[in-house]
Amino acid sequence: MPKKKKTSLRQTFRSGFEERIANQLKRCGVCYSYESLVIEYERLSTYTPDFILPNGIIIETKGRWVTEDRSKHLLIKQQHPDLDIRLLFQNAYNKIRKGSKTTYAMWCEKKGILYAHKQIPKSWLSLERISSVQSVDRVTLLRSTMTEAQNVSAVIHTVEADNKL
Repeated sequence: MPKKKKTSLRQTFRSGFEERIANQLKRCGVCYSYESLVIEYERLSTYTPDFILPNGIIIETKGRWVTEDRSKHLLIKQQHPDLDIRLLFQNAYNKIRKGSKTTYAMWCEKKGILYAHKQIPKSWLSLERISSVQSVDRVTLLRSTMTEAQNVSAVIHTVEADNKL
């Protein structure tokens, strides 16, 4: 059964945590787009990140950080190294599984993935534009006639963001 979306006056979110982050962005005066980007990655799947900031930072909010999510983000990082995707955990100090000593934070540090705990750091919000991803429709994998792994690159089609504050 799909997750129920929680609603606010203007926007529908998939969780209360996402809604709290949207409220933080609004209080800080930061425009964002919500789930307006679809990223293709190998396995013939797509990924729709939660928030895209005006400076190009893509933020994925996570309450639970399960094996499937970890694998997906490693593939996306490998196949789209030009995208600045950062994780925002509801609790970065949760263990990745029962009995493990590894926390979400430790896993991200080991894999070189930027993350934060509970709130978006102000330093992320104040960064100058670091990426051309601001308002996009789709990031697509392109393949040449050579092996797929040799020539994977991202093409960004810019469209107007439909979720500006």
